[in-house]
Amino acid sequence: MNTDRNFSQRLLDWFDQHGRKNLPWQQPATPYRVWLSEIMLQQTQVVTVIPYFLRFTERFPDIHSLANASVDEVLAYWAGLGYYARGRNLHKAAQLMLAEHHADLPNDFQALMALPGIGRSTAGAIMALAHKQPYPILDGNVKRVLARYTAELRWPGDKQAEADLWHLAEDLLPEKRINDYIQAQMDLGATLCTRSKPRCQDCPLNTDCQAFLAGTPTAYPISKPKKAIPSKQIRWLVFHHDGQLLLEKRPVTGIWGGLWSFPEMAIDAELSPMLSEANISDFQELADIRHAFTHFRLTIRPLLIELNQPVLAIRDTDQQRWVKIENITSLGLPAPAKTLTEKLARGF
Repeated sequence: MNTDRNFSQRLLDWFDQHGRKNLPWQQPATPYRVWLSEIMLQQTQVVTVIPYFLRFTERFPDIHSLANASVDEVLAYWAGLGYYARGRNLHKAAQLMLAEHHADLPNDFQALMALPGIGRSTAGAIMALAHKQPYPILDGNVKRVLARYTAELRWPGDKQAEADLWHLAEDLLPEKRINDYIQAQMDLGATLCTRSKPRCQDCPLNTDCQAFLAGTPTAYPISKPKKAIPSKQIRWLVFHHDGQLLLEKRPVTGIWGGLWSFPEMAIDAELSPMLSEANISDFQELADIRHAFTHFRLTIRPLLIELNQPVLAIRDTDQQRWVKIENITSLGLPAPAKTLTEKLARGF
Protein backbone atom coordinates (compact mmCIF):
# COMPACT_ATOMS: atom_id res chain seq x y z
CA MET A 1 0.00 0.00 0.00
CA ASN A 2 1.19 3.52 -0.79
CA THR A 3 1.88 5.38 2.46
CA ASP A 4 2.93 8.70 0.94
CA ARG A 5 4.00 10.95 3.81
CA ASN A 6 2.60 14.01 2.00
CA PHE A 7 -0.89 12.55 2.25
CA SER A 8 -1.72 14.23 5.56
CA GLN A 9 -0.26 17.61 4.61
CA ARG A 10 -2.17 17.75 1.33
CA LEU A 11 -5.33 16.87 3.19
CA LEU A 12 -4.73 19.56 5.82
CA ASP A 13 -4.01 22.19 3.15
CA TRP A 14 -7.30 21.29 1.47
CA PHE A 15 -9.11 21.39 4.82
CA ASP A 16 -7.87 24.91 5.53
CA GLN A 17 -9.62 26.12 2.39
CA HIS A 18 -12.60 23.81 2.05
CA GLY A 19 -13.17 21.92 5.30
CA ARG A 20 -16.30 22.15 7.44
CA LYS A 21 -15.52 24.22 10.52
CA ASN A 22 -18.95 25.46 11.63
CA LEU A 23 -20.94 22.29 12.28
CA PRO A 24 -23.05 22.53 15.46
CA TRP A 25 -20.95 19.96 17.36
CA GLN A 26 -17.83 21.98 16.59
CA GLN A 27 -19.24 25.03 18.42
CA PRO A 28 -17.69 24.10 20.82
CA ALA A 29 -16.16 20.66 20.22
CA THR A 30 -16.56 19.41 23.78
CA PRO A 31 -16.13 15.66 24.42
CA TYR A 32 -19.88 15.32 25.10
CA ARG A 33 -20.90 17.05 21.86
CA VAL A 34 -18.32 15.14 19.81
CA TRP A 35 -19.48 11.83 21.29
CA LEU A 36 -23.14 12.61 20.66
CA SER A 37 -22.50 13.72 17.07
CA GLU A 38 -20.37 10.68 16.29
CA ILE A 39 -23.11 8.33 17.48
CA MET A 40 -25.78 10.22 15.51
CA LEU A 41 -23.61 10.27 12.38
CA GLN A 42 -23.29 6.48 12.31
CA GLN A 43 -25.30 5.37 9.25
CA THR A 44 -26.80 8.91 8.99
CA GLN A 45 -25.86 11.95 6.90
CA VAL A 46 -24.86 15.32 8.36
CA VAL A 47 -27.83 17.18 6.86
CA THR A 48 -30.21 14.76 8.61
CA VAL A 49 -28.37 14.82 11.93
CA ILE A 50 -28.12 18.59 12.42
CA PRO A 51 -31.76 19.31 13.47
CA TYR A 52 -31.82 16.21 15.70
CA PHE A 53 -28.53 17.23 17.31
CA LEU A 54 -29.81 20.74 18.03
CA ARG A 55 -33.05 19.49 19.60
CA PHE A 56 -31.27 16.78 21.53
CA THR A 57 -28.62 19.07 23.02
CA GLU A 58 -31.22 21.69 23.91
CA ARG A 59 -33.04 19.09 26.02
CA PHE A 60 -29.94 17.14 27.11
CA PRO A 61 -27.08 19.67 27.23
CA ASP A 62 -24.78 17.45 29.29
CA ILE A 63 -24.25 13.95 30.66
CA HIS A 64 -26.17 14.75 33.87
CA SER A 65 -29.38 15.64 32.03
CA LEU A 66 -29.07 12.67 29.67
CA ALA A 67 -28.35 10.16 32.43
CA ASN A 68 -31.19 11.38 34.64
CA ALA A 69 -33.82 11.30 31.89
CA SER A 70 -36.00 8.26 31.25
CA VAL A 71 -35.08 6.04 28.32
CA ASP A 72 -38.56 6.72 26.88
CA GLU A 73 -37.85 10.45 26.74
CA VAL A 74 -34.42 9.90 25.21
CA LEU A 75 -35.92 7.68 22.52
CA ALA A 76 -38.66 10.24 21.87
CA TYR A 77 -35.95 12.77 20.96
CA TRP A 78 -34.14 10.08 18.94
CA ALA A 79 -37.25 8.91 17.04
CA GLY A 80 -36.75 9.28 13.30
CA LEU A 81 -32.97 8.82 13.32
CA GLY A 82 -33.30 5.04 13.14
CA TYR A 83 -30.98 2.35 14.51
CA TYR A 84 -32.56 2.84 17.94
CA ALA A 85 -29.98 0.79 19.80
CA ARG A 86 -27.79 3.89 19.40
CA GLY A 87 -30.22 5.93 21.50
CA ARG A 88 -30.49 3.25 24.18
CA ASN A 89 -26.71 2.90 24.30
CA LEU A 90 -26.31 6.68 24.65
CA HIS A 91 -28.55 6.58 27.70
CA LYS A 92 -26.74 3.58 29.23
CA ALA A 93 -23.32 5.12 28.58
CA ALA A 94 -24.39 8.43 30.16
CA GLN A 95 -25.54 6.59 33.30
CA LEU A 96 -22.22 4.73 33.48
CA MET A 97 -20.28 7.96 33.07
CA LEU A 98 -22.35 9.56 35.82
CA ALA A 99 -21.67 6.63 38.13
CA GLU A 100 -18.05 5.86 37.26
CA HIS A 101 -16.46 8.89 35.57
CA HIS A 102 -17.83 11.91 37.46
CA ALA A 103 -20.24 12.67 34.58
CA ASP A 104 -17.39 13.16 32.11
CA LEU A 105 -16.32 11.27 29.00
CA PRO A 106 -13.10 9.42 29.83
CA ASN A 107 -9.93 10.82 28.33
CA ASP A 108 -8.75 7.28 27.73
CA PHE A 109 -9.20 5.14 24.62
CA GLN A 110 -9.80 1.82 26.37
CA ALA A 111 -12.22 3.37 28.87
CA LEU A 112 -14.18 4.85 25.97
CA MET A 113 -14.24 1.47 24.22
CA ALA A 114 -15.73 -0.07 27.37
CA LEU A 115 -18.84 2.14 27.14
CA PRO A 116 -21.96 0.89 25.33
CA GLY A 117 -22.18 1.88 21.68
CA ILE A 118 -18.58 3.07 21.33
CA GLY A 119 -16.38 1.08 18.97
CA ARG A 120 -12.85 1.62 17.79
CA SER A 121 -13.62 4.29 15.19
CA THR A 122 -15.94 6.28 17.47
CA ALA A 123 -13.44 6.13 20.33
CA GLY A 124 -10.70 7.28 17.96
CA ALA A 125 -12.82 10.19 16.76
CA ILE A 126 -13.51 11.32 20.32
CA MET A 127 -9.82 11.08 21.25
CA ALA A 128 -8.74 12.99 18.12
CA LEU A 129 -11.49 15.59 17.77
CA ALA A 130 -12.13 16.36 21.44
CA HIS A 131 -8.79 15.53 23.09
CA LYS A 132 -6.41 16.06 20.12
CA GLN A 133 -4.75 12.69 20.65
CA PRO A 134 -3.25 10.73 17.69
CA TYR A 135 -5.86 8.05 17.01
CA PRO A 136 -7.10 6.99 13.56
CA ILE A 137 -10.70 6.45 12.54
CA LEU A 138 -12.19 4.17 9.92
CA ASP A 139 -15.79 5.22 9.37
CA GLY A 140 -17.54 4.79 6.04
CA ASN A 141 -16.10 7.97 4.56
CA VAL A 142 -12.53 7.14 5.51
CA LYS A 143 -12.84 3.55 4.29
CA ARG A 144 -14.01 4.86 0.93
CA VAL A 145 -11.15 7.39 0.65
CA LEU A 146 -8.47 4.85 1.57
CA ALA A 147 -9.95 2.05 -0.55
CA ARG A 148 -9.87 4.34 -3.60
CA TYR A 149 -6.47 5.80 -2.76
CA THR A 150 -4.94 2.31 -2.73
CA ALA A 151 -7.37 0.64 -5.20
CA GLU A 152 -8.09 -1.96 -2.53
CA LEU A 153 -9.26 -5.10 -4.34
CA ARG A 154 -10.97 -6.65 -1.33
CA TRP A 155 -14.32 -5.76 0.23
CA PRO A 156 -13.39 -3.46 3.18
CA GLY A 157 -15.57 -5.55 5.48
CA ASP A 158 -13.25 -8.51 4.94
CA LYS A 159 -11.39 -9.11 8.19
CA GLN A 160 -7.88 -8.88 6.79
CA ALA A 161 -8.74 -6.01 4.44
CA GLU A 162 -10.15 -4.02 7.34
CA ALA A 163 -7.07 -4.76 9.47
CA ASP A 164 -4.84 -3.51 6.64
CA LEU A 165 -6.91 -0.34 6.27
CA TRP A 166 -6.61 0.32 10.01
CA HIS A 167 -2.84 -0.10 9.72
CA LEU A 168 -2.72 2.34 6.81
CA ALA A 169 -4.96 4.85 8.61
CA GLU A 170 -2.57 4.78 11.56
CA ASP A 171 0.53 5.12 9.35
CA LEU A 172 -0.90 8.24 7.69
CA LEU A 173 -1.55 10.16 10.93
CA PRO A 174 0.26 13.53 11.09
CA GLU A 175 2.32 14.62 14.08
CA LYS A 176 0.34 17.86 14.50
CA ARG A 177 -3.24 19.10 14.01
CA ILE A 178 -4.70 15.64 14.53
CA ASN A 179 -8.20 17.02 15.14
CA ASP A 180 -8.19 18.96 11.85
CA TYR A 181 -6.78 15.96 9.99
CA ILE A 182 -9.48 13.57 11.23
CA GLN A 183 -12.18 16.11 10.37
CA ALA A 184 -10.56 16.59 6.95
CA GLN A 185 -10.75 12.85 6.26
CA MET A 186 -14.45 12.82 7.04
CA ASP A 187 -15.08 16.00 5.06
CA LEU A 188 -13.25 14.73 1.99
CA GLY A 189 -15.36 11.58 1.92
CA ALA A 190 -18.57 13.49 2.51
CA THR A 191 -18.04 16.29 -0.02
CA LEU A 192 -15.63 15.12 -2.76
CA CYS A 193 -14.95 11.40 -2.50
CA THR A 194 -18.63 10.52 -2.46
CA ARG A 195 -20.14 7.13 -3.29
CA SER A 196 -21.41 8.27 -6.68
CA LYS A 197 -20.16 11.10 -8.90
CA PRO A 198 -16.93 11.78 -6.93
CA ARG A 199 -15.35 15.13 -7.75
CA CYS A 200 -11.91 13.70 -8.39
CA GLN A 201 -10.63 16.75 -10.28
CA ASP A 202 -10.96 18.81 -7.07
CA CYS A 203 -9.41 16.20 -4.78
CA PRO A 204 -6.04 17.01 -3.15
CA LEU A 205 -5.06 13.32 -3.39
CA ASN A 206 -5.70 12.81 -7.10
CA THR A 207 -2.03 12.85 -8.16
CA ASP A 208 -1.50 9.39 -6.71
CA CYS A 209 -4.97 8.05 -5.99
CA GLN A 210 -4.80 4.63 -7.63
CA ALA A 211 -8.52 4.41 -8.41
CA PHE A 212 -8.49 7.84 -10.08
CA LEU A 213 -5.35 7.08 -12.08
CA ALA A 214 -6.98 3.86 -13.29
CA GLY A 215 -10.08 5.83 -14.32
CA THR A 216 -12.37 3.70 -12.16
CA PRO A 217 -12.98 5.55 -8.86
CA THR A 218 -16.58 4.37 -8.46
CA ALA A 219 -15.44 0.74 -8.68
CA TYR A 220 -14.10 1.19 -5.14
CA PRO A 221 -14.71 0.24 -2.42
CA ILE A 222 -15.46 -3.26 -3.64
CA SER A 223 -19.08 -4.08 -2.84
CA LYS A 224 -20.08 -6.72 -0.36
CA PRO A 225 -21.35 -9.88 -2.07
CA LYS A 226 -25.12 -9.43 -2.33
CA LYS A 227 -27.70 -11.68 -0.80
CA ALA A 228 -31.40 -11.79 -1.61
CA ILE A 229 -33.32 -9.40 0.66
CA PRO A 230 -36.12 -11.31 2.41
CA SER A 231 -39.62 -9.94 2.96
CA LYS A 232 -41.77 -10.18 6.06
CA GLN A 233 -45.41 -9.38 6.82
CA ILE A 234 -46.98 -8.54 10.17
CA ARG A 235 -50.32 -7.23 11.40
CA TRP A 236 -50.79 -4.21 13.65
CA LEU A 237 -53.84 -4.14 15.90
CA VAL A 238 -54.88 -0.49 16.13
CA PHE A 239 -57.33 -0.37 19.06
CA HIS A 240 -59.28 2.90 19.27
CA HIS A 241 -61.59 4.01 22.06
CA ASP A 242 -62.83 7.49 23.00
CA GLY A 243 -60.07 9.39 21.17
CA GLN A 244 -57.34 7.11 22.49
CA LEU A 245 -55.13 4.50 20.85
CA LEU A 246 -53.55 1.53 22.56
CA LEU A 247 -49.76 1.44 22.33
CA GLU A 248 -47.44 -1.37 23.31
CA LYS A 249 -43.79 -1.09 24.27
CA ARG A 250 -41.58 -3.16 22.02
CA PRO A 251 -38.89 -5.49 23.39
CA VAL A 252 -35.49 -3.92 23.92
CA THR A 253 -33.93 -6.27 21.38
CA GLY A 254 -34.99 -6.43 17.75
CA ILE A 255 -36.31 -3.73 15.43
CA TRP A 256 -37.48 -0.46 17.02
CA GLY A 257 -36.24 -1.74 20.36
CA GLY A 258 -37.77 0.05 23.35
CA LEU A 259 -40.08 2.26 21.27
CA TRP A 260 -43.88 2.43 21.56
CA SER A 261 -45.88 0.95 18.71
CA PHE A 262 -49.15 -0.90 18.09
CA PRO A 263 -49.74 -4.46 19.31
CA GLU A 264 -48.39 -6.83 16.71
CA MET A 265 -49.24 -10.33 15.59
CA ALA A 266 -48.27 -12.75 12.85
CA ILE A 267 -50.04 -12.09 9.57
CA ASP A 268 -51.48 -15.61 9.45
CA ALA A 269 -52.56 -15.78 13.11
CA GLU A 270 -56.25 -16.32 13.84
CA LEU A 271 -57.93 -13.07 14.86
CA SER A 272 -61.09 -14.51 16.43
CA PRO A 273 -59.63 -15.76 19.77
CA MET A 274 -57.79 -12.51 20.35
CA LEU A 275 -60.88 -10.38 19.68
CA SER A 276 -63.41 -12.59 21.43
CA GLU A 277 -63.19 -10.68 24.72
CA ALA A 278 -63.28 -7.24 23.12
CA ASN A 279 -66.49 -5.22 22.93
CA ILE A 280 -66.04 -4.26 19.27
CA SER A 281 -68.26 -1.78 17.52
CA ASP A 282 -66.43 -1.88 14.19
CA PHE A 283 -63.17 -2.85 12.53
CA GLN A 284 -61.59 -2.25 9.15
CA GLU A 285 -58.46 -3.08 7.23
CA LEU A 286 -56.26 -0.03 6.61
CA ALA A 287 -53.85 0.46 3.72
CA ASP A 288 -50.65 -1.56 3.90
CA ILE A 289 -47.52 0.18 5.14
CA ARG A 290 -44.18 -0.77 3.59
CA HIS A 291 -40.90 -0.13 5.36
CA ALA A 292 -37.38 -1.11 4.28
CA PHE A 293 -34.67 -2.15 6.71
CA THR A 294 -31.06 -2.94 5.88
CA HIS A 295 -31.60 -6.68 5.91
CA PHE A 296 -35.26 -7.15 5.03
CA ARG A 297 -38.41 -5.48 3.74
CA LEU A 298 -41.43 -5.24 6.01
CA THR A 299 -45.11 -4.98 5.05
CA ILE A 300 -47.45 -3.94 7.86
CA ARG A 301 -51.19 -4.61 7.58
CA PRO A 302 -52.97 -2.40 10.15
CA LEU A 303 -56.39 -3.42 11.42
CA LEU A 304 -58.34 -0.52 13.00
CA ILE A 305 -60.50 -1.90 15.82
CA GLU A 306 -63.15 0.36 17.36
CA LEU A 307 -64.00 -0.59 20.94
CA ASN A 308 -67.14 0.38 22.82
CA GLN A 309 -65.06 0.24 25.99
CA PRO A 310 -61.58 -0.98 26.93
CA VAL A 311 -61.61 -4.56 28.17
CA LEU A 312 -59.72 -5.85 31.20
CA ALA A 313 -57.24 -7.65 29.00
CA ILE A 314 -56.36 -4.34 27.33
CA ARG A 315 -55.54 -1.85 30.07
CA ASP A 316 -52.65 0.38 31.08
CA THR A 317 -49.55 -1.52 32.21
CA ASP A 318 -45.81 -0.95 32.01
CA GLN A 319 -45.94 -2.50 28.55
CA GLN A 320 -49.31 -1.20 27.30
CA ARG A 321 -50.76 2.28 27.47
CA TRP A 322 -53.88 4.07 26.28
CA VAL A 323 -52.78 7.43 24.87
CA LYS A 324 -54.81 10.34 23.52
CA ILE A 325 -54.13 10.69 19.83
CA GLU A 326 -52.93 14.28 20.18
CA ASN A 327 -50.35 13.22 22.81
CA ILE A 328 -48.90 10.20 21.04
CA THR A 329 -46.04 11.97 19.29
CA SER A 330 -44.55 12.86 22.69
CA LEU A 331 -43.53 9.21 22.93
CA GLY A 332 -40.77 7.53 20.97
CA LEU A 333 -42.50 5.96 17.96
CA PRO A 334 -41.13 4.14 14.92
CA ALA A 335 -41.56 6.21 11.75
CA PRO A 336 -44.36 4.00 10.32
CA ALA A 337 -46.32 4.21 13.59
CA LYS A 338 -45.95 7.98 13.70
CA THR A 339 -47.12 8.30 10.10
CA LEU A 340 -50.12 6.05 10.71
CA THR A 341 -51.05 7.96 13.89
CA GLU A 342 -50.97 11.27 12.03
CA LYS A 343 -53.27 9.87 9.34
CA LEU A 344 -55.68 8.51 11.95
CA ALA A 345 -55.72 11.85 13.77
CA ARG A 346 -56.92 13.56 10.60
CA GLY A 347 -59.64 10.96 10.18
CA PHE A 348 -61.22 11.07 13.65
